[in-house]
Amino acid sequence: MTPEDILRYPARVLTQAQREAYFRDGYLVAERLIPDDIVDEINRVTADWIERSRALTKPNDVLDVAPGHTADRPVVRRLKKPDGMDPAYWQFANGIIADVAADLLGPDVCFHHSKLNFKWSDGKDEVAWHQDIAFYPHTNHSVLAIGTYLADVMPGDGPLGVIPGSHLGPVYEHYDANGIWTGRLTDADVAELPTDTAVYCPAPKGSITVHHARAVHATEATTQTVSGRPLLINSYASADAFPYTALKDTYTEHFRALVRGQAAKWAHMDPEPCPTPPDFSAGYTSIYAQQAGEAGTPTPRDPGHRPPAAVAAALKPAAE
Repeated sequence: MTPEDILRYPARVLTQAQREAYFRDGYLVAERLIPDDIVDEINRVTADWIERSRALTKPNDVLDVAPGHTADRPVVRRLKKPDGMDPAYWQFANGIIADVAADLLGPDVCFHHSKLNFKWSDGKDEVAWHQDIAFYPHTNHSVLAIGTYLADVMPGDGPLGVIPGSHLGPVYEHYDANGIWTGRLTDADVAELPTDTAVYCPAPKGSITVHHARAVHATEATTQTVSGRPLLINSYASADAFPYTALKDTYTEHFRALVRGQAAKWAHMDPEPCPTPPDFSAGYTSIYAQQAGEAGTPTPRDPGHRPPAAVAAALKPAAE
């Protein structure tokens, strides 16, 4: 469904101007959209999981903890799949933000996955420039992520940063020159992007950010946050956008659950090719661990692919 087709449907939550801005820029911010009582309940449930994390010495299937995590000083980086961890998270995913998704994806919307990220002011929590679609390609690119700020997020708290209009540009490989998956754009690709135009999105508690799956985005390292900057992210796709890879440790029983409208009888195919991620079947911890190159994170390119350097060597004439 084209943006023009989507915009013909009446808006449920967003204004028409917000919808148009999203399609133009690839992101939007809606301040104080979520009522305080809903955010407070999510925070209460989240605090319970932080307490449970004290018993961990390494990441598990539901919690990613940083290398410096201890019982006395828990450093949880991510709740991997909150929609399957407590009914409150799943109820939230089906609420007002599902209407936001329908405003931007069209009337038929499927849930993809959720995660709850934290930042703890240690200067090691930067997330480099990347695109979500590279992690979970779909048959078409009508895919987005909605982040909910569960606390006030100021400039030093690592708010979302997006390069406006980058969703209309290319989809980048997230591999290095040796064909190793890094979950980030290469320095050479970043150098070609107008990063000086990047917009960072601080906003008060209860605000949401939305970004297109192709939008190039990042977050800076935190310098002042005391809240842990909890950011609950829920991803959705148009019902006719079907994923063709799987993130084993990300999906729950709600994967592809219809949250608005009707199920698709046909898959819509985007004519533009998309690079594939590595085989995540052995597990996936978090983008923090992936970009940091921590032990145990899946890195190799699919065996059917070859890194650019190898391709170039293979194409050299034998005489050389």
